[in-house]
This record gives sequence, C-alpha cells and structure tokens, in this order.
Amino acid sequence: MRYKGAAAAACLFVAAMSLVACGGGSSGSSGGSSAGDNARGPITFVTGKDNSGIMPFIAAQWNAAHPNEKVTIKQQSDQADQQLSDLEQHFQAKDPGYDVVTVDVIWTAEFAAKGWVVPLTGSRAIDTSGLLPATVKAATYHNSLYAAPYASDGGLLYYRTDLVSSPPTTWDQLISDCQGKTTSGTITGPKPGCYAGQFAKYEGLTVNAAEAINAAGGAIVGSDGTTATVNSTQAATGLDFLVNGFKQGYIPKEALGFQETQSLNAFSAGQLMFMRNWPYADAILGAKGSKVIGKFGIAPLPGPDGHGASSLGGHSVAISTYSKYKATDLDFLKFLESDKIQRNDLTQGTLAPVLTSLYSDADLVKKFPYLPTLLKSIQTAVPRPVTPYYPGVTEAIETNAYAALQGTVDVQTALKNMQAAISSATAGG
Repeated sequence: MRYKGAAAAACLFVAAMSLVACGGGSSGSSGGSSAGDNARGPITFVTGKDNSGIMPFIAAQWNAAHPNEKVTIKQQSDQADQQLSDLEQHFQAKDPGYDVVTVDVIWTAEFAAKGWVVPLTGSRAIDTSGLLPATVKAATYHNSLYAAPYASDGGLLYYRTDLVSSPPTTWDQLISDCQGKTTSGTITGPKPGCYAGQFAKYEGLTVNAAEAINAAGGAIVGSDGTTATVNSTQAATGLDFLVNGFKQGYIPKEALGFQETQSLNAFSAGQLMFMRNWPYADAILGAKGSKVIGKFGIAPLPGPDGHGASSLGGHSVAISTYSKYKATDLDFLKFLESDKIQRNDLTQGTLAPVLTSLYSDADLVKKFPYLPTLLKSIQTAVPRPVTPYYPGVTEAIETNAYAALQGTVDVQTALKNMQAAISSATAGG
C-alpha cells in the first residue's frame, strides 16, 4: 500500500476463540456470513477514488452480462485513512449496502478478526492457482482466505542510466556508485542527490523501514501477529542503512519530508541518482515534462548482500458479512480476477496484475518492459506486519523510525521504543 491507514481501536482477542467481532457480532450471528449466501441481486462495490479511470469499464462489462444483478460503484476518497474509517463505520453499523469492498493488503487481518468479511472457503472458495502466491498470502488470515487478490504492487529501484552502467545490487554498491557523482546531503547543487525513498512520518515510512529491516533478516512482529520481534541485531542493521544515509549524506536531508510524490518529482527533475518507488512512477518519468526521459532504468531493490525485500502493496476485494446478495458478490470477485479485467487494469490503469500469466505475456512486456522486474519484486516481497492491530503497529514503526532518521535517538533506542509500543498496541492498549 502506498498510504497510511487510520488509527483504530482494537479489541482484546483470544486465540482460542472463534473469530469474534469487536462489538459487531460474530460471523455466525444474525446478519452474519450465512445471510444471503445463495441470494442474487444488485450490488454495490465500494472502492477508493478511481484516479486511473478503470471503473467505468468494469461496470459496463459486468452490467452488460448481468442485467438483473447490476453493480453500482461507490467511490471513496483517495486517502486510505479516510477509506478505512468509512469501511469501519459501515461495518460497525452492519450496513447491507456495502456488498463488495476493496481491502488494502494491510487491512485483511483486522477485517477478518472482527468478522466483517466472510471467508472464501467451502462453497465460496475461489481458484487461486493462477494468482501470484504473495497476493494470496496477503489475503489470508489464520490459514483461511478472506479476500480475493485484485491488484498487487512492489517497491522498485529507479536509477539513472546516464550516471551508472548497471543498477546496484547491494547497499554498499549503491553508496559507492554515488561517490563523486552526487552532491552529499542535499538535492540542491550542481549534482543530483544520491538516494531517496519515502521518509516522511506516514505509512510510506513504515513501508521503507520494513523493507530495510526485512532485507537485513529482521522481522517486526512474529507469525502470531501479536509478538513484537523488532528489537534485534538484524533490524538494527536494516534501520542503520537509512539512518546512516542522513548522517553520511547519501540520503538528502530534504527526503525527511518525502512521500511518493515528492520523491518522484525530485527524480523526474534530475535531482536524484536513485529512487525507491512503486511501478506507477514509470509512466510519469517517461511522460512530457520529465527531465529523465530515456535516462532511467528499473531494477529490484538492493539489500545488504544482494537483492533486497520489497514491502508488498496492493489491494484485494472481499464480501461484507452483512451483504444480502453473497452469490452475486462471489461471482463479481471472480470477474475482477478475470484476464479481461486484469489486462485492462494494467494497460489503462497501470495496476500490477495478480494473474501470473500476464507477466510473461509478450505484448504486455513489450509495452511495459518493467514487468519481469516487478514480478521478481512481488515474488520476493514481504508483507508488512500481519496483525489485527495494524493501525497501532504502523504508528509505532513510523514514530520511532522517524525519530531515528531525525537523529533525536540512536537506532538501538528507536528499536527498543518501537518494540515497547508495538507490544502495547497488540495487547489492546
């Protein structure tokens, strides 16, 4: 995901119990997942703002084939925290008007644990054999699939082909490549700055910090989604790469305020040699107004000893527990994963497909040469912490990682404080 999820209060959760909603009833309660299992009718698809213009095609294709089960697309804002808040409010109200909803990969655990979306098991099972395994894993909670993968995303390294003959594969090589070719500590000078990602205090910092920590072999929480594990030597190695970047100047000081747009603008203006960003940046960097047209390439993110670890981005789609027409909902989920829709989402909206076959399609690779690199990024991606307490966990990561980048605390203190804050968040505090 590219954006920050809103803070939300998490309820205490007992692993030995069934997935029980916090104040919202369980999946077996009145209005729960069994309601409308075999019913068909018109549905509403709730999704984020359609900045890519792909939703009219989806609605037209579905409605033409399903005149008695038409879909209405309700667009939310383009801010993920507002999207999450909207979904939480309607789930808590057991609103039957939100039938199918878009689920950021970091929301799956919360929605499943609270009983807001139905498991895609048994009669509702979908075929995942043709999907990217990482996207299926991201839509899974406690070994059950709760959402259908719809669009993926992975972090990539953009590099200046006029300044370096080949992309760096390690952090040390990236730093070495910059020596003598970049201005240290800033992007304002006769030479570009060395490297930047997204380091402002928001969800993007969680993404970048998690990538560095994971690449070094660290982990933020355990497989149970509640045990904090970030205070480790491996995590310190990863966070050190970012902290030392600001200390030593290979990350410009301006990057402390960078979100995706700011880093993209800097690279497009020729002010950076290397940039971490998402696949959508390719189209913008190759468009009119960019100063690096024909002068950039795309590679996997580097790590301490080789290929790094991207944080997995993207979205899935899920069926609301409170929908009246779950049979139609299920068919709509399968429709969104079809070749026709996935292909259009890529060609018209530059969304990374979840169908593995499209990454080796000759026509698509010709049009989007970065697809093989993106596939490698997604295949080796590590999900951000899978936990029903994600809002509190990401806040702990952002706050303490940012303090370390600013230099107000050292790495060891930042990780110690991060560990304590995550433990508090996952304890329901």
